[in-house]
Amino acid sequence: MKSKASKILTNQLAKQLRRAQVLKGMSETMVGGYRAITKVDGWGEVPKRDELPRYNRIFCRNMAAAFHIEVVAVEPIPETHGLWAGNHVSWMDIPVMGSMVPAFFLSKAEVEKMPAFGRLARACGSLFIKRGSGDSRKVAGQITEFLKKGHSVLFYPEGTTTDGTHIKKIYGKLLQAAMDADKPIQPLVVCYVNDKGELDDQVPFVGDTSFTKSFLNVMDSGPVTAYILPLEKIETTGKIRDELTELLHQSMQQGLEDLHSRVLKKSADSTASNSDTDSTVDNARSVA
Repeated sequence: MKSKASKILTNQLAKQLRRAQVLKGMSETMVGGYRAITKVDGWGEVPKRDELPRYNRIFCRNMAAAFHIEVVAVEPIPETHGLWAGNHVSWMDIPVMGSMVPAFFLSKAEVEKMPAFGRLARACGSLFIKRGSGDSRKVAGQITEFLKKGHSVLFYPEGTTTDGTHIKKIYGKLLQAAMDADKPIQPLVVCYVNDKGELDDQVPFVGDTSFTKSFLNVMDSGPVTAYILPLEKIETTGKIRDELTELLHQSMQQGLEDLHSRVLKKSADSTASNSDTDSTVDNARSVA
């Protein structure tokens, strides 16, 4: 009984220590973000987006690291100017993708009103929109103007999160923005892998899980690697929106399957090919 109680106490202490480390890393990252914005004098009404990308990537990379999540680009991330579209697994997608992608985030207007974080998100160049009103044309118009000014935007066309095993239905109304701005669509996919080489089940923010519970799940999870795979860009010229929607869904679904085949642990009967997979991942780490 004493041994069991001692083990439980040790595990609880380890969990609390880990949580304290995560909170410390988050706090240091937030302070670093505020310092970076101050350095570029970016607290005005109009964010200094031309100077922000490098600082945003550093901030996001540090935030992911605070949660003990390593971000690896399986292939080099292109500097595509256009509408970026990613699969949506968790709220962690923002720091994970933000650490690699040369684009600003599309965010709900409510985020801008959040204490501390909202002000920082605005200063970091996020594009805030009012969603849920059914006026997708107006939202697409906002994104179009943003793209025309030379700024790329990242959004999640599934409209909700998944467990990371597949791509849900794509909602293509916002793709109109890329068409109207005559810019390409740049897809990418992400998956979260635990230390066993399997899809992690703690990072996904799905089902009836509250944000608080999800936050604690990620804090308490073991080491996780987020693998990002950029896909071939989709040109919008000469295409209709329904066609682009279908092309995007196919690209992301096939891309996610490809990513899984490259980074997830293979079964025993495919050991012979594991060396190729290990080589791919090692090369990916060197790219990141």
